[in-house]
Amino acid sequence: MESQVRGGTRWKRFAVVMVPSVAATAAIGVALAQGALAASFSVSGQSFKVTTKQLDGKGFSQYGALDEGYTLRGEKTVHPVAVSAFRSATIKSMCQSVVTPNIPVLGNVSLILRAGDDEPVEATNLYIDVAQLEADAEFTNIDIGVAAKDASKGPGMKGGGEQANPFGFAQQSDLVTLKDVKQTAWATTAGTFKLSGLKMSLSTGVKECY
Repeated sequence: MESQVRGGTRWKRFAVVMVPSVAATAAIGVALAQGALAASFSVSGQSFKVTTKQLDGKGFSQYGALDEGYTLRGEKTVHPVAVSAFRSATIKSMCQSVVTPNIPVLGNVSLILRAGDDEPVEATNLYIDVAQLEADAEFTNIDIGVAAKDASKGPGMKGGGEQANPFGFAQQSDLVTLKDVKQTAWATTAGTFKLSGLKMSLSTGVKECY
C-alpha cells in the first residue's frame, strides 16, 4: 500500500471512524438540538452503537490510544480505541443506542437517539473513540504512516483521559466520506455539536440501532 495517495481512495469496511454520539440524557439532547454547544460524551464505561447514512468530514486524522473509564460499579477500566478526529463534520441520518443492563425491577433499558434526517448533524473539533467500525470509505489526499504528533490535517491529539503515543502510527486526509456506517464507540467529544430534528426514546428490553 502506498504511503500517500492523491485523489480519491476507497476501502470497503475500513476500520476508521466515525459518527458521533450523544449523552444518554434528554436534557443534554434537547440543548444540543436547539443550538451548537460544546460537548463531551461518554456512557459510564459502556460502549454504544451508532449508525449513519453518510458522514462528510474535513481535516481528518486517526491514531491508536487507550481510553480510561469507569464501570457502573465505579471500577476503573481501560479500552483500546482508534481515535478519529475531524476539524469539522456533517452527518446524515444518525442513530445512537445504548443499553443499560440489569436495572432493578426494570431489567435492561435501552435509549435510542435519532437526528439529521432532514438537516445534517453538524460538529466541529470532533473526536470519536472507536472500538469497531464498518463502512464504505473514500479519502482525499491521504497520508498513511505519519507519527500521531505530526498529523497536522486534523485538529490534533485529544489528550484528557486518553493514553496515546505521540510517536505512534497515524493517518490523515484532507477529506473523508463514510457511507452506511455501523460503529461501536466508547466516547465522543466535540467543540460544538448540533443535532437537527432530534428524536429520543427510552424503552425496556434490548433495542439497538443495529
